[in-house]
Amino acid sequence: MIETPLFYVVAIVAVLIVGISKGGFVGGFGIVAVPMMAMIIDPRQAAAIMLPILCAMDIMAMKIFWGQWDKRSLISIIPGAVIGIFFGGLSFKYLSADIIRIIVGTVTVLFVMQYYLIDRRRKNDPGINYNNMKGGFFGALSGFTSFIAHAGGGPLSMYLFPLKLDKTKLMATSVIFFAVVNYVKLIPYVWLGQFSSENFFTSLILLPLAPIGVKIGVWMHHRVSNDVFYNICYTALFFTGLKVAFDGIFSL
Repeated sequence: MIETPLFYVVAIVAVLIVGISKGGFVGGFGIVAVPMMAMIIDPRQAAAIMLPILCAMDIMAMKIFWGQWDKRSLISIIPGAVIGIFFGGLSFKYLSADIIRIIVGTVTVLFVMQYYLIDRRRKNDPGINYNNMKGGFFGALSGFTSFIAHAGGGPLSMYLFPLKLDKTKLMATSVIFFAVVNYVKLIPYVWLGQFSSENFFTSLILLPLAPIGVKIGVWMHHRVSNDVFYNICYTALFFTGLKVAFDGIFSL
């Protein structure tokens, strides 16, 4: 397993935040793990370490939100996601660590900008109608970025947020979507040799944090206002994304 103490300081925080997100508080923050860990290790290794942890979180989250999803949305976004994962798997081995850092950092910054420039201004807007073509496109984009760096939350929210779904239905739909995506990703990750013994045992070390984060998220989902936590996390995420992107650019 990885023996760098600083990595575990960062990874523990990242895994807990992702777990809180999976538990229903501040959905979409699965994106934080890879850019945070990429400050210490190769982003490809960070993605491999996180995938088994995400799969475990998905099982717990599905039990909590089972049957509450928006079926109509899932019908359009899941097939697109599988296509996106396929192209992510084909291109993954041709991308260097620095290129992936640039992709991860850029997607992270765009995710934050989307929140501040678009999502917050739409809080009182009426929901728009379903669009299968749009759902398929953003599903594919989410599948691709999720494969590269578990960063599919931004593209998915670009489709789901304008629908103005109930908070719990929105969370349940995201949970089912990423559960399917993450378990499908296991196949190409194995094919690409991502689960080395070092990555696997590091995942096992961090795995006990998964239920802790999810349970905290469930508690916060029903009791705590999102606003303050959103602002803190998005601000931190913005600067993390910038750092990871610039690290990749200056290392090319």
